[in-house]
Amino acid sequence: MKNKIISLLILSVILVPALVLAQTIEIKSPLDPNIKDIWQLIDLVIDFVFIMAWMITPIMILVAGFFFITAQGEPEKILKAKKIVLWALIGLLVITSAKGLIALFATILGTTTPYNP
Repeated sequence: MKNKIISLLILSVILVPALVLAQTIEIKSPLDPNIKDIWQLIDLVIDFVFIMAWMITPIMILVAGFFFITAQGEPEKILKAKKIVLWALIGLLVITSAKGLIALFATILGTTTPYNP
């Protein structure tokens, strides 16, 4: 009973902010008729991947926590849980730094986006 309550609290702490942010996240369709060139399409795809990465990472950490809790001291399962957390965080770091580098280069070049000088 105590483990279920702790699991529910952890789950609510992780998922409640995601649900609140879900109301403000706007994912535009790549099939939008207002897209004028390839740069806008690329920007929409990058934004979609960025948002998905931020939504999937907490889920993967929860999955790793489930593997860790159910491992019952088995080294292989514990190692699998650690690898899931490690790769989820590495993936998030790569996606975040890639988007940040694009913004940095756009600022250095004096433009905000390739299609909007």
